[in-house]
Amino acid sequence: MLWLTSSSSSPSLLPRPSPAADRPAPGIIAGGGGGGKRLTPVPSLPFLIRWSWPRKVDAKCKSFVSVTARGNKTAATNGYGSDHLPMYDLDPKLAKFKDHFNYTMQRYLEQKHLIEKHEGSLEEFSKGYLKFGINTEHGASVYREWAPAAEEAQLVGDFNNWNGSRHKMTKDNFGVWSIRISHVNGKPAIPHNSKVKFRFKHDGVWVERIPAWIRYATVTASKSGAPYDGVHWDPPTSERYVFNHPRPPKPGVPRIYEVHVGVSGRQLGVGTYREFADNVLPRLRATNYNTIQLMAIMEHSDSASFGYYVTNFFAVSSRSGTPEDLKYLIDKAHSLGLCVLMDVVHSHASNNVIDGLNGYDVGQNARESYFYTGDKGYNKMWNGRMFNYANWEVLRFLLSNLRYWMDEFMFDGFRFVGVTSMLYNHNGINMSFTGSYKEYFGLDTNVDAVVYMMLANHLVHKLLPEATVVAVDASGMPVICWPVDEGGVGFDYRQGMTIPDRWIDYLENTGNQQWSMSSVISQTLTNRRYTEKFIAYAERQNHSIIGDKIMAFLLMEWEMYSGMSNMDPHSPTIDRGIALQKMIHFITMSFGGNSYLKYMGNEYMNAFDQAMNTLDDKCSLLSSSKQTANDMKEDEKVINYTIFS
Repeated sequence: MLWLTSSSSSPSLLPRPSPAADRPAPGIIAGGGGGGKRLTPVPSLPFLIRWSWPRKVDAKCKSFVSVTARGNKTAATNGYGSDHLPMYDLDPKLAKFKDHFNYTMQRYLEQKHLIEKHEGSLEEFSKGYLKFGINTEHGASVYREWAPAAEEAQLVGDFNNWNGSRHKMTKDNFGVWSIRISHVNGKPAIPHNSKVKFRFKHDGVWVERIPAWIRYATVTASKSGAPYDGVHWDPPTSERYVFNHPRPPKPGVPRIYEVHVGVSGRQLGVGTYREFADNVLPRLRATNYNTIQLMAIMEHSDSASFGYYVTNFFAVSSRSGTPEDLKYLIDKAHSLGLCVLMDVVHSHASNNVIDGLNGYDVGQNARESYFYTGDKGYNKMWNGRMFNYANWEVLRFLLSNLRYWMDEFMFDGFRFVGVTSMLYNHNGINMSFTGSYKEYFGLDTNVDAVVYMMLANHLVHKLLPEATVVAVDASGMPVICWPVDEGGVGFDYRQGMTIPDRWIDYLENTGNQQWSMSSVISQTLTNRRYTEKFIAYAERQNHSIIGDKIMAFLLMEWEMYSGMSNMDPHSPTIDRGIALQKMIHFITMSFGGNSYLKYMGNEYMNAFDQAMNTLDDKCSLLSSSKQTANDMKEDEKVINYTIFS
């Protein structure tokens, strides 16, 4: 049996010093090597953690139990109408909604069949970025844009002094405008790094918009509140970044470090991709994380949104550098053995008109728009535009967006944010999900969005079988992480929001001595679907974005600013706060799920993170086949649990 031991300086995980000791006296164990010393007792420390693994495991903690939940059963997908899916065996309550699953699967298969019939394959369909936007084709620059509501259209920019009279576009039967501009003396007529816009007329009024498939967008820094400009990104071969390292093997269990590059720098100002690659990535590797999660990569005009109000879906956020700089970061991560996941915001788009995709909505019907019309077209909580997932060109746009980031930048997977908003016609707004399956499967379900996510997951895993795709869903909808061909939505992991919110709720609203140990286990750490993989995390970036206090501040308050120096003795508040934070992170990592995520910050816990991650490497905590809470002592605030590895 092990105790979790910690101090404010050098945390360690130590062997239990004596089997005769039934439980530790109030206090904290600290030290390194084979022993430790007892520090001043801290009676207000809410709980201590003991955990163990079975004695039959050898010294290397190799797994001796192998459990396969799904067995060898598979679901038929041709002429779908299966009365029995493997998921019904593990969760018989799902069988009551067979009609719903059959209908959703039929819609998915019909959509997939239509794409294969008219586009050749889903893979070909997802190459839209090679057709739309500005691309080089046979000695010419060819620009295509889907805008069926436009009456006339022109391509304007620096290359023609913003005079579109000589560059009028033609429209086909599907609402796609196009123009071919021959190269001049072997050079593109539209220079690299020059500004361009799509000018079109609707109801007799001319407007200018950034091309929907633009790959770079910039803003004039000297102009406060200025809109972004679309920039044609097509560097010469000598300036293009060439990847030098292959993707690393997929880790058995992702240990994820979530980061916003722009706020990761040491100096004042916005951090850059290259600074992050050179200064931060080696430190992350040293702390034994194996995956990084990049936020705010898609271009967004509102920096305060942390990337969640996307204006230009194919453009790299220019605040931190160019597309070539981002490629350098990802290649550097791969060289260190780190997989790289990207935040994908396909739940909604920014409502910006001048520099966003919303500018293509000029009041036309839903068949000719990227978005739903009426109230359904707006997320009232986020004030964002909701995609019309039933639309052919919307599917092309979003699926191609995924492939673009995989093919061009070598991302190893995605985290889909805002999935709850996609799953339901009510967008999850003003809903308190009770767990009743009627809340998940019925008329409130946005089947079009579910079908899109099934197509997306099928595509990503077809292109890259080792990809990791994560869903951020607050509703707890079942089968989100079940394979598509077995009736599920196809994500690999669910990132639940319950655990960090519960920890903050404990710290803000409940006195430490009133914490319920059974509630910590049952309502916080194990309140999840055991049939689907779950990413656990103790803190999330929203607590910083929305102005809430982070965990460290709740624990240590103002002493954080004056009492954490190694030059002075630590106060009981600092010692207790850091020790409790370590306990919360450790029990969350070891008992809260099948993967672990940490948001950037708490860098003073680097040594502890390294110890946790190394212990997981050695003893397979996150991939354990079974976890058992053996004893919860409410009076002593002790949790005793076993991990079968």
